Amino acid sequence: MKEKIFSPLITQDTVLFGLLALCLGFVFYTSQSNNLIWKKFYRIVPALFMAYFIPAILTTLGIIAPEWNTLSESNEIIHHESNLYYVASRYLLPAALVLMTLSLDLKAVFNLGPKALIMFLTGTVGIIIGGPIAIYILSFIYPEAIGGVGPDAVWRGLSTLAGSWIGGGANQTAMLEIYGYNQKLYGGMVFVDIVVANIWMAVLLIGIGKTKKIDQWFKADTSAIEELKHKVSKFTQSVTRNPSLPDLIFLLSIGFGVVSFAHITASYMAPFFEIQVSKIGDITIRNTFTFLGSSFFWMISISTLIAVLLSFTNAKKLEGVGASKLGSVFIYILVATIGMKMDLTLIFDNIGLMAIGLIWMSIHAILLIIVAKIIRAPYFFLAIGSQANVGGAASAPVVASAFHPSLATVGVLLAVFGYAIGTIGAIVCTLLMQSISP
Repeated sequence: MKEKIFSPLITQDTVLFGLLALCLGFVFYTSQSNNLIWKKFYRIVPALFMAYFIPAILTTLGIIAPEWNTLSESNEIIHHESNLYYVASRYLLPAALVLMTLSLDLKAVFNLGPKALIMFLTGTVGIIIGGPIAIYILSFIYPEAIGGVGPDAVWRGLSTLAGSWIGGGANQTAMLEIYGYNQKLYGGMVFVDIVVANIWMAVLLIGIGKTKKIDQWFKADTSAIEELKHKVSKFTQSVTRNPSLPDLIFLLSIGFGVVSFAHITASYMAPFFEIQVSKIGDITIRNTFTFLGSSFFWMISISTLIAVLLSFTNAKKLEGVGASKLGSVFIYILVATIGMKMDLTLIFDNIGLMAIGLIWMSIHAILLIIVAKIIRAPYFFLAIGSQANVGGAASAPVVASAFHPSLATVGVLLAVFGYAIGTIGAIVCTLLMQSISP
């Protein structure tokens, strides 16, 4: 992709963070308003979607940007990048997972049954077959979009999308290495990844506002989910008290203390496993386990594991002073920074690749809907089953917590499973795309 030279109106993270905070304040103020227009609006559009969409509009208008390029006096391109998403995903997200998991009822989570896993695997299959079908359809409509030879072959680039949409960033990088796609063209695939994945996440968030209607159409049995919500709500009521200053300090201490431990542990675990994986002779097996060298994978996994263990201790009672509420604050900040990454004008930058991505994701969605209808799975399972594939550990808990804070852990567990099968699934998908490409 050609480097775009521009500078957003706001370039300082300190100012940008304040603007995002104002956006969240506007969303919550209007969503709690007694005004009939706002009431009708938020019956259709969830507040969480607006927390995502308003920053996206600001990015589209050029007011803010997650990254941008400027020219120096010597005409050299200087790359700039906001650190807000990094801070939100590496510090606030794991802290939110800890605080939301303290009140976890692990037995009730297991009682949710196999449908969550079935929907996750359905989402994986949807990605695996979606790529080849998208290429086949485009071969009739827009054959120029699926051409290229050698390292420039489009199917090689699309392999990185399969890695990202089944697993995550580590799997995406592994596919880039396995199939040797031209790295000068790789930016175009990253752009499709971001735009299509964010559009789909927006659709899922809108669907949350219509959960009851969707579940009725699926004829879904939501009793296990409602029981989990009820148990957590009942426990919260039993321990609720007016939080004191020490209570709030304890929340921050536990949340960020665990995050600190997870980061330092990940800083040792990731390099260790990266070295061990690099010693594997078979390239396919080696790249299958590339995710073990990701510090983000270990950081999220360790944070979640410690939080689950804490849910069996007296730390569980901190839910009574607002543990999950504080975690939700962090999640909303993360959502705002994710929305900031979405520039709606990019949809028209590469129509061919965008068409492939949108058809691909549509097939993923259609398969999920068909299976959910057959097995009568609740919309919650469809949403997190999809997002655990497409969004990974950074956004699966976001979507899950939108249903209820106690459900965030379900999203994380499925996303971690996605890392494990991401490369294998992507390789199968790529072989199919290669066989059908011209």
